[in-house]
Amino acid sequence: MGVKGFVEGGIASIVAGCSTHPMDLIKVRMQLQGETQVPKPDPAAVQTLRPALAAARGGASSIHVPVPPPPAARAGPIAVGVKIIRQEGIAALYSGVSATMLRQCLYSTTRMGLYDILKQKWTDPETRNMPLPRKIGAGLIAGAIGAAVGNPADVAMVRMQADGRLPPAQRRNYKSVVDAITRMAKQEGVTSLWRGSSLTVNRAMLVTASQLASYDQIKETILGKGLMRDGLGTHITASFAAGFVAAVASNPVDVIKTRVMNMKVEPGAAPPYKGALDCAVQTVRSEGPMALYKGFIPTISRQGPFTVVLFVTLEQVRKLLKDF
Repeated sequence: MGVKGFVEGGIASIVAGCSTHPMDLIKVRMQLQGETQVPKPDPAAVQTLRPALAAARGGASSIHVPVPPPPAARAGPIAVGVKIIRQEGIAALYSGVSATMLRQCLYSTTRMGLYDILKQKWTDPETRNMPLPRKIGAGLIAGAIGAAVGNPADVAMVRMQADGRLPPAQRRNYKSVVDAITRMAKQEGVTSLWRGSSLTVNRAMLVTASQLASYDQIKETILGKGLMRDGLGTHITASFAAGFVAAVASNPVDVIKTRVMNMKVEPGAAPPYKGALDCAVQTVRSEGPMALYKGFIPTISRQGPFTVVLFVTLEQVRKLLKDF
């Protein structure tokens, strides 16, 4: 039964991940908007500010301090998608899909299988019910372990999805997820494959706990109150609600994770961010608190359909494999 849960979860996750990959790519591009447009104060300008004001009072010529240009307007998900197609071609919407498949094989298969095992162990044998706190606990444990296993594929996926936004000379041009992981290990060290792993684990715990626990709880409530029968309508309703809960809970961590994973560290130079907390502080200071919800529209646009496809496929796969 344990192996069966991994197989069912893996198949459903791969189908869901590939079908919603374009929205995930748009989400990543939106989360990186504004990152390179943060104006940094010029030390020389700061030093000459007081003399310039003093000279102005005395009538002498003042020193001009250039004002940095305002940041460019941020595009919405439709505009970002159209821009990708125009500049990179329609196939660019599936940039990094090989990494998505590997990520689902590692991360989602692990979390779905472990959640299924814990669910079977923690369900009351008499009532056949599992209290919500236990569902959340199972989701937190399963998500953490799955994220640790799948982090290398997650880093590769983020970089491959973000590559097209860089100038041609700065692009990494990974050929596949295998090429991405191999080059990262050679050029930046094996530890780079787990860059942002703390964020990945935190996000995965939030997503898994909110997504799987919400789905089970909402489905049980619908069936228990007789609102709908156990079928496609119930599965779609419960899964879309679970996707919304997961998107709201995980988006801030997802923004920071994307930026930390995508940052380019030059040899001998200090990294753009010292860590997750530093990235969060810089983002909020320069772009405001709502920057943590950048890409929320494509996140919910992707998380909703992803969760629907995930659980609808999972229920169908369970029916097919019920005799095994």
